[in-house]
Amino acid sequence: MGVRPHLTGTAPDQPHLAVARRSEMPLRTIHDGPKAIALTIDDGPDPVYTPQVLALLARYRVTATFSMIGIEAQAHPAVAREVAAAGHLIVNHTWTHLNLAWLPPAMVTEQMSRATDAIHAATGRFPRLFRAPYGAWSPFVLSQCSRTGMAPLGWSVDPRDWSRPGVTAIVTNIMRNTRTGSIILEHDGGGNRSQTVAALKIVIPRLLAAGYHFRTP
Repeated sequence: MGVRPHLTGTAPDQPHLAVARRSEMPLRTIHDGPKAIALTIDDGPDPVYTPQVLALLARYRVTATFSMIGIEAQAHPAVAREVAAAGHLIVNHTWTHLNLAWLPPAMVTEQMSRATDAIHAATGRFPRLFRAPYGAWSPFVLSQCSRTGMAPLGWSVDPRDWSRPGVTAIVTNIMRNTRTGSIILEHDGGGNRSQTVAALKIVIPRLLAAGYHFRTP
């Protein structure tokens, strides 16, 4: 998959969600007590970078949330199973990472359902959360989340690591903008993610040292 820009959504903060309802907007913060934050990893699974991220998370005993693209889960089922076996949360991130706001309802439905099927085939799990590519939400996408029992998941801290701005820039952005309840957006797929891995090696211990603890939405 090529490099893809991510557009931060503008949905208001919402409480912790278990199942999506039609009226709900994407979750952009978590509510799990002081210093609770969430780390989300998008666009995998990737055979090169996902194992590196998993090793780092295991080292620091951090549980993260992986938003998987269906076609990547189908192509790399063993890597997807590694994520599941490590106890991380898995999110539906569509079949091929298209902008759903530009698609007709039938294609939106297909993008979501095929990803669910691929993730389930690879990991044995049915995702209970959905993240729209580019943060591009529409009334139909949100209603489809409700119909399929997947809560819509956004983010609140975006260091734009997909653009490879440099390790220092990624680290500085995360440390400057993270606070209680933050949902941090990072990537293990969609291109060369060596900067992301290097940045996570720095920010995870720094955040832990600052008293933050990682949770899943």
